[in-house]
Amino acid sequence: MTTPLIHTLNLTKIYGSGETAVRALDGVTLTVEAGEFVAIMGASGCGKSTLLNMLGALDQPSQGEVWVAGENLAQLKHVDRFRAQTIGFIFQLHNLLPTLTALENVETPMIGQISNRKQRLERARYLLELVGLGGRTTHLPNQLSGGQRQRVAIARSLANQPKLLLADEPTGALDSQSGDELLELL
Repeated sequence: MTTPLIHTLNLTKIYGSGETAVRALDGVTLTVEAGEFVAIMGASGCGKSTLLNMLGALDQPSQGEVWVAGENLAQLKHVDRFRAQTIGFIFQLHNLLPTLTALENVETPMIGQISNRKQRLERARYLLELVGLGGRTTHLPNQLSGGQRQRVAIARSLANQPKLLLADEPTGALDSQSGDELLELL
């Protein structure tokens, strides 16, 4: 039997305390196998981003367990290293570094993972070609359209060949054509 890529058990996240406490997740048990494409859908404020933050080791649950690639996230000694080596993120608002070119934004997650800068840049160029931005490597984020910035974010999320790719409303800020192209790319 194979180990699931994601497994949560009674995952609960509560923000605040007392009467003002908000229960963003309440006893979520979920299993996702490697290779599956899963969409979490729901109304704004229902806990989708909170769940992604738990799965991506960006936040800790109030109760329950999160396992990713066979590792219990609560027991990891080097969470940042695990995250960098295992998880790719595509954020709704790109989170590109504004003073770095598209190429440098894609290279950044590889710093500390690949010591040879030439190899990092080759991989970054390859990924930008993959997402159709080979001709935009020297452009800053403010010189790119929303769809192009999202493509840079996708390339960046793939930089370290993650086992898990998490995307938080990746098409939310895009027009329908760009959104369809992005989903096809994913």
